[in-house]
Amino acid sequence: MPRENKVPDRGELFRQGLLMRAVERKLLELFEKGKLSGTVHTCIGQELCAAALAPALGEGDVVVAPHRCHGHYLARTGDVEGLVAELMGRRTGASGGRGGSQHIGAPGFYSSGVQGGMLPAAAGMALARKLSGKDDIVAAVIGDGTLGEGVLYETLNIAAKWELPLLVVLENNLYAQSTPQAQTLSGDILSRAGAFGIALFRADTWDHAALAQRCAEVTRKVRESGKPLFFVVDTYRLMAHSKGDDDRDQAEIKGYWEKDPLERFMRDEPHAAAPLLAEAAARVEAAVAKAQTAGGAEPHEDDEDPEGTAPCSWKPGGFSSGERCAALLNEALRRNLKRDERVLLIGEDIESPYGGAFKVTKGLSAEFPGRVRNTPISEAAITGLGAGLAAEGFLPVVEIMFGDFMALAADQFINQAAKFRFMYGCQGRVPLVVRTPMGGRRGYGPTHSQSLEKHFLGVPGTLVLALNGRTDPGAVYDTLLAAIDRPTVVVENKLLYGARFDQPAPKGFTLETSDELYPTVRLRPQGDADLTLFCYGGMLPEAEAALEALFEEHELLCELVCPMRLYPFNVSPVLDSVRRTGRLFVVEEGQAFAALGSEVIARVAESAPGVLKAAARLAAARHPIPAAPELEAEVLPGAKHIVRRAKELVHGQ
Repeated sequence: MPRENKVPDRGELFRQGLLMRAVERKLLELFEKGKLSGTVHTCIGQELCAAALAPALGEGDVVVAPHRCHGHYLARTGDVEGLVAELMGRRTGASGGRGGSQHIGAPGFYSSGVQGGMLPAAAGMALARKLSGKDDIVAAVIGDGTLGEGVLYETLNIAAKWELPLLVVLENNLYAQSTPQAQTLSGDILSRAGAFGIALFRADTWDHAALAQRCAEVTRKVRESGKPLFFVVDTYRLMAHSKGDDDRDQAEIKGYWEKDPLERFMRDEPHAAAPLLAEAAARVEAAVAKAQTAGGAEPHEDDEDPEGTAPCSWKPGGFSSGERCAALLNEALRRNLKRDERVLLIGEDIESPYGGAFKVTKGLSAEFPGRVRNTPISEAAITGLGAGLAAEGFLPVVEIMFGDFMALAADQFINQAAKFRFMYGCQGRVPLVVRTPMGGRRGYGPTHSQSLEKHFLGVPGTLVLALNGRTDPGAVYDTLLAAIDRPTVVVENKLLYGARFDQPAPKGFTLETSDELYPTVRLRPQGDADLTLFCYGGMLPEAEAALEALFEEHELLCELVCPMRLYPFNVSPVLDSVRRTGRLFVVEEGQAFAALGSEVIARVAESAPGVLKAAARLAAARHPIPAAPELEAEVLPGAKHIVRRAKELVHGQ
């Protein structure tokens, strides 16, 4: 692809536009014949935007497109065969048949189906280029319907403040699916972006010569300035939102058909159009024929880690240190920032002198300027920005100040970062770390005390870890940042930050650690255990206290198992214990319904039928967590609750 900002002439614009139209008409025809399934979002009527933009981009530039992406994919890659095969579900498709119409990946091109969802990632890719000293840019294409998405404004703010080489192209076709813009848009489109101090430009697809000139101009400005630019292209979608009925005013649609440049060209200049149409038809038919002979999309292996049922070995002892956890985490982040220049820390209030809500990043911004960055309060945008950085080879560590706010980041983690590798045909890795404090017992109340990690368990292609007070937290980050190959959530219990790792094992119990990459902790009694007690993260101190009380006061022996890796989950350490005890008691700080505890019991029962004689769960009470200490202590499971329920499980009383 050319480095210069090429301005395509009329013939080239129309050649590209007619090819896009021929491809999409064939896709609609194939759908009607049952040759492809799913959805087909055509850009018929909007083709010239893509045809004008692509020539203005360089080889190192990236296009990030929304669900209506076919035209931009074709203009960027010229890959008719890959697009047709993708929608026909063939292994030769651009994404191996995994992505379909909305989720297409290729070098320098990404598309996704969630409105505005890829904008933060686009900003991350732009930041990656800036940090690498390149003059490449990222062009993020959106529709006017995306103006209703809050993450758009989060991203524009960051892009403007950090001066990122991001070109936002808004294709203004006047409708959000079937809803007219007049019903949803308040104010002016350009003034929205202008509020962030971003340069503004406008063009339309009916004046194609001016559009081509404008595309060259805006890409050049972003490249030369290194700053974002907002470019509105007025256009009109001539076909339905997808392949269904079109409920818009038919007279309105007819009027736009009559003024469409490609239709006018075919109508007014048939001799000039004929060879272009023939060329397009030949390419499309050849692509369909090739796809029909290709094999179907290849089955994919489960993304579960192979350790999911792997037995492990045990060694005596655990981690011991007089340092507080926050200091150990701080030193680990410092080590990794020194070790690898790709490591970046981004989050709210993490720069000095504040150093984060729990002081984990204190002093690091002074030592590593530009690589430890404060962000706006924009959890969704910074998570997606981290995903974009990760996709470009960086190792971003995103801090979400409180785990409760992970709900704001969920779309970016679940629908974007976790899907990249799969839906783009397994191209590349997304080594994103999202670290966040979870849990209560500090009186912070309903919105700052929850344990929400269960909502991130079971997302294919991800990893979820929970730190505990018996394993070196710094070593966890050393291992993670050296081996990471997928988006990862690290749960850090709030009480752990101030804890020291100098407590001996409870009297009468042996502390052991597994040989897993992210080890499991086990406390084994000297005699035969009556019960397997399972917990993780911040529940470990409460479980240990209950362990001692049950032994000393009630002559009940429990074997405690505390994994660090919550997903993918390795059932073997728990199963090994239950084979000896026959009873399983799972304790967790969050809500019990559809949580990890239920999964653990189910996995044990499935893995060894007949071994599990009795099981029980204990979790937080079924209402929000109160701030008053005495109420919070009753809502969250503690040692006394564990003791009471364990006695009931063993003795039935």
